[in-house]
Parts: sequence; structure tokens; C-alpha cells
Amino acid sequence: MTEESASADGFTAEGGHGAVPTGPAVPTGSPTRSPRNSWPLWEVFVRGKRGLNHVHVGSLHAADGEMALGNARDVYTRRNEGVSIWVVPAGAITASSPDEKDAFFAPSGDKVYRHPTFYEIPDNVPHM
Repeated sequence: MTEESASADGFTAEGGHGAVPTGPAVPTGSPTRSPRNSWPLWEVFVRGKRGLNHVHVGSLHAADGEMALGNARDVYTRRNEGVSIWVVPAGAITASSPDEKDAFFAPSGDKVYRHPTFYEIPDNVPHM
């Protein structure tokens, strides 16, 4: 583009496309919206129609809890398989390491009285 074709305000209509910025910095998006890769990570848990508890089904990035809940519904319950969804910021989860399972769970191994192996469960008691 030549200097003659650029107008004084930094725009040109050359090529029939209307006013096109001619300066070195061309805006690429809304300055108020943050890029998606800077959104926090959310962990998604879904309770199925036949399930008794919520099960971790995946993760997604979203700007806030409301967006995470809507996106989780769209992504993880497309076939109408859920009755409840939980979304939790991944940073809010504290977890034990599978590599340290022996040391972490060792204290409960010597307490056999905590296991219901000494009791008979009646047949009419479901989900035990």
C-alpha cells in the first residue's frame, strides 16, 4: 500500500472492502474478554439416572461457575444421561497421590473392626 492510498485517519478503502486499518497494530479481539486459555480449569461430576453418586467425567475451561455448568451440560450430558451436575474449580481440589497410597492408607489396615465383615447383611437392605 502506498502512502497516497492511506487516508489521514489511518484507514483505507482500497480493494472495495471498506475501511481497513493501515497502522502496524491491528486489533484482534475485544479488549475486555480474556483469552480462553487463561480461564480456570473446572472438574465435572455427573450423577446418572441410575447412579447413586456423582462420577468424575472430565474437565473443561470456563470463565465462571455458571459458564462451566452450562458447558458441562452441553459436553457431558448430550444423550440425556444425567440428572445432576457438579462443577468444581480444579484449584479447590486437594488429593492424595497414588504413588504414596501404601503410606497414606497404612493406618487403616490394622483396624479390622472398621470393616463390616463380622455382620450379616439382610437381603432386603439394598446398595450395601
